Amino acid sequence: MKPDVKPFFDEATFTASFVVIDPATQHCAIVDSVLDFDYSSGRTDFRSADEIIDFVQENGLTVDWILETHVHADHLSAAPYLQEKLGGKIGIGEKITVVQDTFGKVFNAGTEFQRDGSQFDKLFEEGDIFTVGTIEASVLHTPGHTPACLTYVVGDAAFVGDTLFMPDFGTARADFPGGSAEALYASIQKLFTLPDETRVFVGHDYKAPGRDEYAWETTIGAQKELNKHVGQGRGAEEFVAMRNTRDAELAMPKLIIPSLQVNMRAGQMPPAEDDGTVYFKVPVNRL
Repeated sequence: MKPDVKPFFDEATFTASFVVIDPATQHCAIVDSVLDFDYSSGRTDFRSADEIIDFVQENGLTVDWILETHVHADHLSAAPYLQEKLGGKIGIGEKITVVQDTFGKVFNAGTEFQRDGSQFDKLFEEGDIFTVGTIEASVLHTPGHTPACLTYVVGDAAFVGDTLFMPDFGTARADFPGGSAEALYASIQKLFTLPDETRVFVGHDYKAPGRDEYAWETTIGAQKELNKHVGQGRGAEEFVAMRNTRDAELAMPKLIIPSLQVNMRAGQMPPAEDDGTVYFKVPVNRL
């Protein structure tokens, strides 16, 4: 079956979020939402999330799922806010526990921070099946960018998060803790076993050189043929060497410090301190 897909693009973080709709029932899932955050002032707002809420309510949609493809390092998730306003279950990959253990230590989160994924309503595993309305959806574990990355295949549409970008931009970095260029290559080859006509929705776009418009939709066939990093049957050894060399030159994402502390908690802020204020920690020389 073919879901309707409504994209929402946040230019501040270059993030594509999606509302995935079963046209037969008007049930939907929300994938990779954004909580707006101004780092210089430490202030949050809900403009991006409210756009999604307005769309859902104006179209009479019922939210079944609020899905995260992984723990994002470049934007904060609005999942709890969306759940409060619209309902639905928050889901992520079961390897979130690996990410929580890693970054719980990096941020010295203490024993009160649960590292069992219990902040989420559903922890998905490879091969899990669920539904969006009447449309069957399946789960592929696609690690490499992070150990917990998932691809959600909803009908004929695959939501790949940061595993693949548009063909003219290539692939995601694999140098975060727990990341692996070898694992990323294997995950992409897994995606390439999907039918060529499968629609692919990517989690970010940065407008590759020579392209003037943002884009977030392609196909498996186009990725296999045209992806500048893995297309045309590029081998694992060549890809890993390219990816590792490229990653060594990349700066950390601007919002990695607050993003990880929020997203490993399913979009919740760290606990307030004695004065009632929430603080983010900055680990010096750890990332």
